[in-house]
This record gives sequence, C-alpha cells and structure tokens, in this order.
Amino acid sequence: MPKPVGPVCNLDCSYCYYLEKDRIYPEKEGKLKSFTMSDEVLEHFIQQYIAAQPDQIPEVTFTWHGGEPTLAGLPYFEKIIALQKKYAKGKNIKNNIQTNGMFIDDDWAKFLHQHDWLVGLSIDGPQDLHDPLRPTKGGKGSFEGAMNAVRLFKKHQVEFNTLTVVNQLNAQHPKRVYQFLKGIGSRFMQFIPIQEVEALTTTEDLISPQFQGEVKPTKESVKPEDFGNFLITIFDQWVRQDVGRYFVQHFDIALSTYMGYPASLCIFSKYCGQAGAMEHSGDVFACDHYVYPEYKIGNITKDDLQKMIQSPQQRAFGVDKFQSLSEDCLNCQYLKMCFGECPKNRFAKTDQGEKIAYLCEGYFMFFEHISPYLKQMKELLDQQRPPAEIMNLIKKKRKK
Repeated sequence: MPKPVGPVCNLDCSYCYYLEKDRIYPEKEGKLKSFTMSDEVLEHFIQQYIAAQPDQIPEVTFTWHGGEPTLAGLPYFEKIIALQKKYAKGKNIKNNIQTNGMFIDDDWAKFLHQHDWLVGLSIDGPQDLHDPLRPTKGGKGSFEGAMNAVRLFKKHQVEFNTLTVVNQLNAQHPKRVYQFLKGIGSRFMQFIPIQEVEALTTTEDLISPQFQGEVKPTKESVKPEDFGNFLITIFDQWVRQDVGRYFVQHFDIALSTYMGYPASLCIFSKYCGQAGAMEHSGDVFACDHYVYPEYKIGNITKDDLQKMIQSPQQRAFGVDKFQSLSEDCLNCQYLKMCFGECPKNRFAKTDQGEKIAYLCEGYFMFFEHISPYLKQMKELLDQQRPPAEIMNLIKKKRKK
C-alpha cells in the first residue's frame, strides 16, 4: 500500500489513526512538498512491485492510499501510468485509489475512467453523520465535496465503492447509513470500525502496539455492542432484500470463511504479514496499521521488496497473529471466522488477563446472529444454486 504523500491530508478527521505518522519524520514539518514521494522512490516501487508478482499471475493491482493521495496532483498520477507501462512486461495493470473525493474534478474523473481505476470513496453516511467527525483543516464539513465526487463519478462512469468508518456517532444509525449508501449508488461497501486508543498517562510517544502503559478507547471508537448491532441491523435488511445486488465486505467474507475458505481480508486471516505499507520516503512497514519505527522492515531504494516481505522479521510478525491468541479465542466456536481480528486491536483483556480484540463481543454477536443464514446459503451453493435464493426462502418461511 504505497502512500504518495505520506500522512498529509486536507481533512482533519477526529478519528484518523494516520495523521500522527508525520511525527515519524519530524524534519518534514508536515509540508506537502517534502512529503510527496520522489520520482526515484516511485520508480523503484513500481518496478519492484510488478517484478515481485508470480509469473503465472497475469494481473497486478496497485492500491494508492494516504493521507489523501490526490494531493500529489493529477500529473503525478499520469507519471504513475507511464512508469507502469514501462515496467509491465506484458502484465495487465490495475489501480485502486482511496480518496475523500475533495479534489475530484472533471479532469480527475476523466483520468480515472480512461485508465479504468477503481475508486474507494470515504464517506460516513448522511451529512449530519459525516461532517461532525470529518471536517476540513479549516473546520468546515467535507460532505458536499464527497457528494460532488459521487456526481462526477457517475457523469464520467467511474467505478467506485464506499468505505464507511463506523464510529460512535453513525453506529447508532445503521439503517440510515445503509439506505444512504445504496441511495448514492454504492453497490460495494466496506465498514471499518474505529477502535483507537489513548494513553491514560501523558505521553508524547506514538502509542504503538508495543506501548506498555495503560490505554483506553478514544471517544470516537465504536463500542463493541454497538458495532455488533450495526452489522446485524444492516445484515437483516441485506439478507431479505439485497443479496446479489449489494455487496458488503463483512458479509462476503463471513460466508467465505463459513464455507471453509481463507479470509480475503487480513484481519480475519489466520496469519498476516503479506500487506505491507510504504511511506513517501520509501520506508516499508509491516502493515498499514503498524507504521511505527519498530515495525520498519526496510527501504525500497536500498532493499528488495520481495525479500522484505519474506524476511524472517516479517514472517514472524505474520505468524504471531495466530500464535499470540488468547485461550478464549482458541476455544471460540467462531475462531476460523475471526482469528482474533487485527493484533493491533487486541487491547481489551479476558478474565484471565490475556489480550483480546476490543470488538470481540460485537463480532461474536454478529457471527452468532448470521450463522443460521450462512448455513442456508452454504446449502444453496452446495446445490449449485445462487445464495440470493435465500431471500425467497425467508419470504416463504414468513408466510407459513
């Protein structure tokens, strides 16, 4: 996950876990120009990333993230296209970009359509649920800017999905959030729960997973029960009306893991460590959620990308996800659907004092509620029938 402008962003979201990363590079003082990835770093990355893909895989996908990556400017991304063509070696190159949409104009939208980029738009629901926690640096709301991006995506036929941060505000309104996302034309939805911490004692250090002090959830972090209810409420509407028409990442992965397949999302995988993050400087870190000095595994201008990801340090990081599970997790009936979630979020404790995922209770509620429906959908798939048929089965059951 390359970050063309590092942690620099035009928004000042109160829940953002990444804005603080500029403290890793104090000499840059938050200036956009100094945080923009150099041509040298960019070319090293594109060349190595394509070369690192297995020969038998014909397609290579880049995911551009931030901060706000569009701050680098459209000419910068035209440069990306030129470099990808230079090093493609016959492979089909695909690109994804995650954006708040504030800088999208007709030129940007034309570029995204022309080169078939998939856009992830960050939007947290209707304006009264979006603006309070997603202000601009000047304190204004960002909702209108995001909605303008939606209009331009539709005008220029740009494929987009939505990423919604579930926080303590919008978690209280799952139906409104879901209906809103459907209403703006999002057919693929990601719900990312905020679960950040702050130190109980004053500290100037970044609170990495190795932080030894006492912590508590931030006020924006969604409570476990509220997150469970959020997912359940949306699932109940989806499973009755929208299967096969709208796609929710949590639901797709839950069905896949219920059927015995590996999770396609790292937080629910048994092991992790295959999804590194690269800062503007070329520094490569173990994961997007582990961009801390102690988790740096190399630099793209000095080290080989494939060797960094396959290094003993990174392999140990990935394996530790499972090996550090609590006894409660290992004995949980939903272990294979969750695997203890992301290790960074294990800041709650069991009765025995072992670390456990902060949202464990919410995920358990969710898995328990949806399991009967997943069982039916699995049976449909085993019979080579579409899982969307579950909607008719539910209707028939209601009529009896």
